Amino acid sequence: MASPPPPPAPSVSPPVPPYVIALADDLSGAAETARALGGPVRLSLAAPDVAEIAAAHDLVVDLNTRHLPPAEAANAVRTALRAARTAPPRLLYKKVDSQLRGNLAAEAAVYAEGAQAVVIAPTLPAARRTVTGGVVHVNGVPLHRTDGWRAERAAAPRSLPEALSGLPVCTVPLDVVRSEPAVLDAEFRRIAASGAHPAADAETDADLDAVAAAALRLGPGFRLLGSGGLAAALGRALVRPATAATPAPSPAQDSDPLLFVVGTAEPGAVAQIAHLTALGAHHVPLDPADLAAGTVSLPRTAVAPALTVFSIDGSAGLRPGAGRALSAALAALAAAYPGRPDLVLTGGETARTTLDALGIRELEPLGEIHHGAVHSRTPEGRRVVTRPGSYGAEDSLLRIAVALRPRLAAATAAT
Repeated sequence: MASPPPPPAPSVSPPVPPYVIALADDLSGAAETARALGGPVRLSLAAPDVAEIAAAHDLVVDLNTRHLPPAEAANAVRTALRAARTAPPRLLYKKVDSQLRGNLAAEAAVYAEGAQAVVIAPTLPAARRTVTGGVVHVNGVPLHRTDGWRAERAAAPRSLPEALSGLPVCTVPLDVVRSEPAVLDAEFRRIAASGAHPAADAETDADLDAVAAAALRLGPGFRLLGSGGLAAALGRALVRPATAATPAPSPAQDSDPLLFVVGTAEPGAVAQIAHLTALGAHHVPLDPADLAAGTVSLPRTAVAPALTVFSIDGSAGLRPGAGRALSAALAALAAAYPGRPDLVLTGGETARTTLDALGIRELEPLGEIHHGAVHSRTPEGRRVVTRPGSYGAEDSLLRIAVALRPRLAAATAAT
């Protein structure tokens, strides 16, 4: 009997640059990606910065396209990619929502232009979001059977190929992802040669490590598109030049006010806020109709409370598609808040509109308080924590408050 043919030889590709240009569609995702990549990083809210990068660091840009019309979102990605071609060589990464929200199809189609293939993997193990059979699962439940799209105008897609309608996609089964590297490389090459793009099943960080490593072996023509989970795998796979250690940031002042702007429609936000009010936080629930009408104003106070929480009162239900107007109204209130408070911003659109209202164009990520809750500093020294609306356990906001204001730890222990 003839011996079986040997597996294909490992790929040999040109060396890849060790730094990344990552394009995100909202600010909380951009901050998550900046921390996930793990190298020296700059987080910009200005797309033209893509053309100006020269330093030895990653650049993550929030294109702020999550709620734009599809054609405008696609054009923003195209403009950023055009600028990237004039910068020193960098790996390209496209950050997408792990629940496939936003202008995924329109942005991915543009991102694929000029690429040999786009390797797609939105799995996010830390948030229990996995992909099997080309279907995104949240806590083991198919995405389209969850309420993850409750605030969207459309129904959740039933699969990655459906979500990426218009872009030819071929699912890579989990057993192939977990096979020998040469086998996975060959499958990615085969799919690319057919004119399609590989969408990899993945459940664990190890699966994502295999996907990222394969894309790097195949060269810069294979671009990566995924969540913060794949960004972290890319960061682990890259060999960075040695850099000097970054000095530890000085602690925030306990005397400075701390303002939470909770712009998420997630039901869990109610319990998260309750932990803060138990510590004496001043909670301002805002009626969505009054917010949209612009009839909310802040009472005048001589001294801002130590902890204040703005949130949208969702007791009457939220109207799908109203998020952008509500985020803008919340941002205007935050910008009018007295003094210069440190900020905790939940929900990517809320975070971006608030920073825009304050004229903040750049963040320096300092660390992660818990998964997705990224602690950053503005050039002027203000502390900002961004967190996706759907992230965080019941004590999420409390943990953030204690991290920024350590004196609260004693009060927490007493409750």
